[in-house]
Amino acid sequence: MNLLIIIDEAFRALRLNRLRTGLTMLGMIIGVAAVVLMLSIGQGAQAHISNTITSMGSHLLLVVPGATSSGGLRFGSGSVKTLTAGDAQAVAELPSVEATAPVVSGIAQFSYGANNWSTTITGVTPDYFSVSNWEIEDGSIFSEADLRSATRLAVLGKITAENLFGKEDPTGKTLRIANRPFLVVGVLAVKGQSLSGRDQDDNVFIPLTTAQRQILGNQFPGSINYMMVQGKSADMMEEAEMEITRLLRQRHRLSDRMENDFTVRNLTALAAVASTTAKIMAWMLGAIASISLLVGGIGIMNIMLVSVTERTREIGIRMAIGASRRAILTQFLLEALMICILGGLTGVVLGISGAWTISQIADMPVVITLGMIGLAFTFVSVIGISFGFYPAKKAASLKPVEALRYE
Repeated sequence: MNLLIIIDEAFRALRLNRLRTGLTMLGMIIGVAAVVLMLSIGQGAQAHISNTITSMGSHLLLVVPGATSSGGLRFGSGSVKTLTAGDAQAVAELPSVEATAPVVSGIAQFSYGANNWSTTITGVTPDYFSVSNWEIEDGSIFSEADLRSATRLAVLGKITAENLFGKEDPTGKTLRIANRPFLVVGVLAVKGQSLSGRDQDDNVFIPLTTAQRQILGNQFPGSINYMMVQGKSADMMEEAEMEITRLLRQRHRLSDRMENDFTVRNLTALAAVASTTAKIMAWMLGAIASISLLVGGIGIMNIMLVSVTERTREIGIRMAIGASRRAILTQFLLEALMICILGGLTGVVLGISGAWTISQIADMPVVITLGMIGLAFTFVSVIGISFGFYPAKKAASLKPVEALRYE
C-alpha cells in the first residue's frame, strides 16, 4: 500500500466522523490561536520598546540633580538645582563624551490667532536634537548664535503644531508664549511616547538661554533640570560615567565623605533591561498559551484510542487482505497529524485575526512573523506525532484473528 492510498484512507476516516474530527481539532485551534495571539502581543510590546529606545538616541547617559541635605533636612533626588549649564559644558570636554545637551523645562501657555494650547516648554541647546536622535521634518533648528543671544525662536513637536496651527504650515509664523512673540523656525518629526509613557511630540523647544532668562525664570541662575550626555561609543559608556562623576564632584567641591549631589543614569543599560524583560514576557506568554496545545494533544490521543477500538474489525480485515502493520501505523499517525495541521491552519487564521482586532481596538502594537507561524506548526506537528503514536502503535499491534472476532 503506497503513501497516497494511505493518505486517502486517512482522509476518508476523518470525513466519516466529521463532528468528532471537528471537536478533536478544537483543542488545536484554540491552542494555536492562543500561541499566535500571545506571541504577537508580546513581540509587539518588545518592538514598541525597541523603537522607543532607538528614538531616544544611542550611547546615552542622563545626569540629574541628586539628593542633598540642608539644615538637617534631606531632600530627594531632583528636588534641588545642583546642575548648571557650565557643568554641561565641562562634561562635553571629557575624552569619552561626544556631546552634551543641558535641559530646562516647564509648562507654558501657547497661542496663535484664536487657538491656544498648554503644554511642555523645553529649553535646549542645538546639540539636543542630535543627541536625542530627533529629526527635523520642516524648517530648521536654532543655532549657537541664537543660543548666545537668547533669541525668541521655537521648534514645535508634531502634536503641538497640529493643535495650534491645524493644517497650516507653522514655519515662519509667530506664536505667543507667556504673551511673548516667538518665531517658529521648524517642526520636528514624529517621535512617539517615551518609556515613561509621556507624549514627546507634545512639546515646544526654545533656546536654553531664552527659557532661563525670559520664560521659566529661576532663583538659581544658570541651573538646569538635567543633562543628556552622549558617549563616544558603547564600549566607553562605563568610562564616561566614571569621568562625569569625578568631574562633577570636583566642580561641586564635594569631599570624600560627602555623597554625590547628582545621579548618573545609563539609559542604554536601562533600555537593554527593558527590552530583555519584554522579550522574556513574550516567550512566557507563548509558553503559557502552549499549555492548551498539550491539552489538545491529550484530547487527540483519547479520541484516537476510541477510534482504534471502534475500527478493530476494519483493522483486522485490512490485515487479512494483506495490509502491513507499518501501513496501519502510518494511517493512524497520518490521521492524528492531519487533525493537528488542519486545526493549526484554522488556529493561525483566528490568531492573526484576533491580534489585528486587538491592535485596532486597543491601539496596541502587534507583530506577526513567519517564524512565529512556523514555530506553531512545528509544535502542533510534534504533538500530532507524539500523542498519535501510541494509538497508532496499538492499532498496528492487533492480531488479525482477534481483530476479526471483535464485536
